Amino acid sequence: MMTDTLSAQSPVQVRRNGKLFIISLRCGRLGNRLILFANLIAYAAEHGDRVANVTFHSYAHLFETTRRDIYCRYPVAQRQSLFDHIPKVPHAIRWSRLFYHFVRASSVLNERFPVFGRKVVTVREQLGLEWECLSDPKIEDRIRDARVVFIYGWHFRAPECVERHADKIRAYFRPAEPYETAGSQAVQGLREKAGVVVGVHLRQGDNWKWKGGKYLFPAARYVSWMEQLAGQFPGRKVAFMVCSDEPRHPSEFPGLLVGFGPGSMAGDLYALAKCDYIFGPLSTFSQWASFYGEKPLFHLENPDVRLEVERFRVANLQKLF
Repeated sequence: MMTDTLSAQSPVQVRRNGKLFIISLRCGRLGNRLILFANLIAYAAEHGDRVANVTFHSYAHLFETTRRDIYCRYPVAQRQSLFDHIPKVPHAIRWSRLFYHFVRASSVLNERFPVFGRKVVTVREQLGLEWECLSDPKIEDRIRDARVVFIYGWHFRAPECVERHADKIRAYFRPAEPYETAGSQAVQGLREKAGVVVGVHLRQGDNWKWKGGKYLFPAARYVSWMEQLAGQFPGRKVAFMVCSDEPRHPSEFPGLLVGFGPGSMAGDLYALAKCDYIFGPLSTFSQWASFYGEKPLFHLENPDVRLEVERFRVANLQKLF
């Protein structure tokens, strides 16, 4: 069903005998899923292959491409599927995770019992590895003769392909207009008051449980980091765009020029991407913002780290920690 639907022509050149990569395991939240999806897109762009990602349904509505396509395909299909033309059906499919459950079950079944034949392969990440390169000879040998490849896991990466096809990735993940506008307006308001805008990802809502709270820092500590950084731009006014998963108030940031993100997941993400610098705890959310906006990022790895503007770097989509 999915293979037939993905056969539509696309402006991106696809090999006649190219492979279809189907991401078949939901991995984390928005940042994690963007990182994996983008690496698969880069690999497909490099080799003339295709990608389908129904694990992205929870966030499909946030992007111009995926909100119109029930299969979340790359390259972008020239024609919508029948499901996309029936009112309320796409929402019902995404909400029920019907396609995801089908794809995941098919992936697991195919791994244990190759019921679909030798042209369909399931590739599962190896436990203990920080990440696996899709161009690793062991993986390429396994998928060489396959037409359909189920990708089961989060740690798959294609670093060289991402570097070569970064512009295609950014174009594919353009946010839906309301989120792009909200992010732009939030940052523009600060640019009218300051010469430098720094994005602050003040993540606390779920960080108390990740890695035993290792990256959970109080708001007062962020204030110290903001003051520390503001002093490194002599003669220039510095403003801070604070994006948090908890309600914040200007009184928490005394003496600092502060604005707040739009408050939506995509609005905050793309507001960060429009800042001049970004810092926050280890997170694929800020990693994506840095990559998408091509803005230098600094990840806070402990409460005693010192922020130095020279140590900020534009993120790639590879190893995070």
